[in-house]
Amino acid sequence: MRAVILHGPNDVRVEDVPKPRIETPTDAIVRVVAAGVCGSDLWMLRGIAPLPRPIRSGHEFVGIVEDVGANVVGIRPGQFVVAPFNTSDGGCMCCRRGLPIACDNRTFFGEFGPDGSALDGGQAEFVRVPFADTTLVTTPDRPHSSLIPALLTLTDVMATGHEAAKHAGLSEPGSRVVIVGDGAVGQCAVLACRRLGAERIIVMSRDPRRQRLARKHGATDIIATRGDESAAEVVELLGGGSAHVIEAVGTLQSIRQAIGCARPGGRIGYVGLPWGVELPLWELFAKNLALSGGGANVRAVMPELLPEVLDGTLDPSGVFDGVFALDNAPQAFEAMDKRHCIKAMLVPPAFTNNEGTKYE
Repeated sequence: MRAVILHGPNDVRVEDVPKPRIETPTDAIVRVVAAGVCGSDLWMLRGIAPLPRPIRSGHEFVGIVEDVGANVVGIRPGQFVVAPFNTSDGGCMCCRRGLPIACDNRTFFGEFGPDGSALDGGQAEFVRVPFADTTLVTTPDRPHSSLIPALLTLTDVMATGHEAAKHAGLSEPGSRVVIVGDGAVGQCAVLACRRLGAERIIVMSRDPRRQRLARKHGATDIIATRGDESAAEVVELLGGGSAHVIEAVGTLQSIRQAIGCARPGGRIGYVGLPWGVELPLWELFAKNLALSGGGANVRAVMPELLPEVLDGTLDPSGVFDGVFALDNAPQAFEAMDKRHCIKAMLVPPAFTNNEGTKYE
């Protein structure tokens, strides 16, 4: 089968590799219909995240179950499934508390574990899913092809945007929120805030295309400046800053920008994957700010969001503004790295034809 292999910084290849097989009784094999390229994949592309050896990449995928292990009871071949970016056993203390991101036996698709082992990623024609019953989420029926991009966002960015809003303290209608970051997670955070009834949604963005998409998703204001200047604009606009701020980038600059936009006593929801960021604790302390965030509990929140995607109430599909055949993955990575597209979707050969992309 064909799969995307990250060999090292700026070295993305699509190669023939062995098709995965059932290894434990709780496994499932999924035929991938579509996979996403995530902003966090770029950390490895750029050499920022460690890459001790080549790895099959990709932690965002949806597909059709092809085979299941002997102990799998809730998933059957032929079902359409949406996969969170990490596996979860469903029975440990963290899973029972609604925190599958911290599952005692979790693994992340397309990433190395602490012991140096790796679970193959979903940017491939097929992928093995451990703990299939408690990791995968099925749809009631085979979804129409038009829903595939929106369903693919549930594997990571839409669920992450939703949790960002919750971490920032949005719990009732009428809130005013600031979102630092105009990428896929930031865009999905706009949708999440609108869904939760925010009255005013301010997005930091300097890119006209991303600004337009943010407004389409429900942003009421756009601020194109950075740093102290942007914070000053928010303070003036809202009369002292915002009680709810979302940080969706993961850099020290974006953290400081979020702190500057927050009013004393406010909450910052941080979900941007941080690399090399030292927390400016004094700045948080000085304004009595609450900081809450981390990796999204995709498996826990997906059942809440899935029905709204299926009935069209929630449509995050616009974040996928680049669609590439799986064999063109290097171009997809480059397009995202150079900010030519917000988010790229990869389509395996079985779902691509000469007339364009298809999923059925």
